[in-house]
Amino acid sequence: MSLQSSRTRLSGLSRELVRTWQETQETWRDGKCKDFDEGYMQELFSTVDNAVAAMEDLDKMLRKLKHDCEL
Repeated sequence: MSLQSSRTRLSGLSRELVRTWQETQETWRDGKCKDFDEGYMQELFSTVDNAVAAMEDLDKMLRKLKHDCEL
């Protein structure tokens, strides 16, 4: 699996998790939900966003390296 396809897959799975979490929050509205959201979910979403951005940067760098080596 390429870095590009892994990044795309991770991004898609993250979007799916965000949708599922939003649906869950429609019925789970107590303080424990808020604690769970703040303690786990928001950090997870932020970490995944950072990972996707890093994977994109790495993919660009690898493509440039490949291009430079082919010259």
